[in-house]
Amino acid sequence: MIRLYEPADYDAVSAICTQTAEAGGDATGLYVSDELMPDAFVRPYVVYQPDLAFVVEDSEGVAGYIVGVEDTAAFTEWFRREWLPRAIAGRYEHTEPVVSKDDLIRHLAFWPERMLIAEVDEYPAHLHIDLLPRLQGAGWGRQLIETLADALRARGVPGLHLSMDAANTGARAFYDRLGFTELPSSTSEAPLLGLRL
Repeated sequence: MIRLYEPADYDAVSAICTQTAEAGGDATGLYVSDELMPDAFVRPYVVYQPDLAFVVEDSEGVAGYIVGVEDTAAFTEWFRREWLPRAIAGRYEHTEPVVSKDDLIRHLAFWPERMLIAEVDEYPAHLHIDLLPRLQGAGWGRQLIETLADALRARGVPGLHLSMDAANTGARAFYDRLGFTELPSSTSEAPLLGLRL
């Protein structure tokens, strides 16, 4: 069952983020903290725009989610002003240069302006989606994307984008099947895909 995110789902979506953060596999123990990935890639979304967060729940509980924002530029400003000092700056060290994958994720967490892609006016919304293995391949990912896309269309949003880990080839094939196309500013290391709504 897909339903709107509720505050009681906070811990579940956080855990799912960590358990799917290594190119779709479990990233537990791989970073300075298991809280890093959710602090960067799911928690700010459910705090900022919970009405664009949806979860999939089965008999065992919440096992997947999609989170999004309708206005990436406004979200980036909020992240810099509110989320960074509250949830990132006091918890993690921003190290330079970026040597390890852990350094990279911390760097991204401290650099919200990375979300301001060249095509942000055409594709102002963006998303993150994760499903535990028990739900993968059963159509839930497609339904989550459709649920978010419908909510964005109802708000008059013209386009949706996402960035992804190039190593996650299964995810890339999934997005291609749903009609996402590679955007001009995409790179081979960090593919950037868009969907017109």
